[in-house]
Amino acid sequence: MAMDKHHHHHHQMPLTKSSSRQRYNEWVFRDVPSDITIEVDGGIFSLHKFPLVSRSGRIRRLVAEHRDSDISRIELVSLPGGSESFELAAKFCYGVNFEITATNVAQLCCVSDYLEMSEDHSKNNLGSRAEEYLDSIVCKNLEMCVEVLRQCENLLPLADELKIVSRCIDAVASKACVEQIASSFSRLEYSSSGRLHMSKQANCEGDWWIEDLSVLRIDLYQRVITAMKFRGVRPESIAASLVSYAQKELTQKSISGSNVQEKLVVETITSLMPVEKFVVPLSFLFGLLRSAVMLDCNAACRLDLERRIGSQLDIATLDDILIPSFRHAGDTLFDVDTVHRILVNFSQQEGDSDDDMEDVSVFESDSPTATPSQTALFKVSKLVDNYLAEIAPDANLKLNKFIAIAETLPAHARTVHDGLYRAIDVYLKAHQTLSDPDKRRLCKSIDFQKLSQEAGAHAAQNERLPLQSIVQVLYFEQLRLRNALFCSYPDDDIKPMHQSWRINSGALSAAMSPKDNYASLRRENRELKLELARMRMRLNDLEKDHVCMKRDMQKSSSRRFMKSFSKRIGKKFNIFGHSSSRESTTSPSRHSERTESKITDRT
Repeated sequence: MAMDKHHHHHHQMPLTKSSSRQRYNEWVFRDVPSDITIEVDGGIFSLHKFPLVSRSGRIRRLVAEHRDSDISRIELVSLPGGSESFELAAKFCYGVNFEITATNVAQLCCVSDYLEMSEDHSKNNLGSRAEEYLDSIVCKNLEMCVEVLRQCENLLPLADELKIVSRCIDAVASKACVEQIASSFSRLEYSSSGRLHMSKQANCEGDWWIEDLSVLRIDLYQRVITAMKFRGVRPESIAASLVSYAQKELTQKSISGSNVQEKLVVETITSLMPVEKFVVPLSFLFGLLRSAVMLDCNAACRLDLERRIGSQLDIATLDDILIPSFRHAGDTLFDVDTVHRILVNFSQQEGDSDDDMEDVSVFESDSPTATPSQTALFKVSKLVDNYLAEIAPDANLKLNKFIAIAETLPAHARTVHDGLYRAIDVYLKAHQTLSDPDKRRLCKSIDFQKLSQEAGAHAAQNERLPLQSIVQVLYFEQLRLRNALFCSYPDDDIKPMHQSWRINSGALSAAMSPKDNYASLRRENRELKLELARMRMRLNDLEKDHVCMKRDMQKSSSRRFMKSFSKRIGKKFNIFGHSSSRESTTSPSRHSERTESKITDRT
């Protein structure tokens, strides 16, 4: 369409009514005096009735109403696109050339509808010219469609009623879809065996439109993405576009943007996410969740994000789940409730996947015995223990919340309880006013049988633990050492201990008074410590023997080696066969006190 590019918008907002009345536009012929004044959006145009009336049905009607007066003054209220749009329409009436472009076509469609510049009124009118440009030029070009949609933001609802928006959205969605199909075809190739297959491409390589869509306002962007999903555009591309849009809206604009706008963006982006797992990066989900918590987004939005995160929590990092709390002063430093809900989501979906375990193929797992679910549980249990250690020092963290997080995962999730023990110890250090019953409730989460040797040794010396727990630790330490000795000397009279003892010390007898109970626990504690010290010494000797045996094996023939070994074994049996003599009971305990003090210093 023809245009004179040198025509600038000389029309400015008038300073006073009198000065604006004197103003003429340079494209208006001056030899005929003006007989109509038109006011649009504060701007004043002194024009001529004839050219306007010949093209605009609306102006013709308004002029007919003012037949009595020689000069009529007309105010056009709520004209779409304001004085800028009216100036283009008036130029058209005067036959002045200008170009229809993607930047002004939506305004022209709307203003010609408002001014009734249709074919009914006169042939080749502005309305049909703009419509033709929209359908034959704009809708065949994705970038132009996006530009027209951007222009429509200030022309709603009329641009919607005239179907400008829906035509552009359909064009964008089908263009994106066609381009993806074309790029897929271009990647088809024959392999060496003659089979047709698709070559790999970089993610969303052909989707150059992703960034283009970021210029749209959120309401129109939502409609474009919805149309794309409906047309079958790849979920990976949809996800990439959502990430690009959110980054622009929430990071670059956050300085000037309002909370209301950002909240709307977060809620909309979340609602548009593809249902497919793993197409949206986990770090992005956490970023959105942080924003949703900070902006106090609606519950549906936050729960959806928590559910999505829960389904892939096994690949999350500690930094991901340390979500700051944006509530009032008396609250915890980190948002513990949100993490608890994510863990519940994770545990529930783990449960769901266990039901369909037959469908899971073996090659998905890390080892033939571990199901993917168990692998995920193990990873998440480590993550939870690290998280607990991180939040434990918070003075405002209530015991119930700490325990709730610790106990969300099923019992079989943790194969080792060292991480949990460490976190609980940090909590005990930071909350020293905790009552004994509360301490017991806290330590109930730990399975002391699942502590490593090092953690067990630390726990045995840990005065922050309630007495029952220490007794349990000592018992399991004794059990471990006994069984180790039994494995070394299967023919000896040392019998492996079983777990019957736990019933006596673990549960308090209902018949005993608390005072008696306490005394009996203390006594058990002392006896176990002595027994433990003896066993440690014996194990040390065994380890020394092991080293000597290795050396002897390398040095000598098997006969000489067996002779020296049997001599050594004989000596060991004499020392440890009976432990009734005074020396054998007291000296090891002195030795154990010395080693225990070392451990305590380290804590």
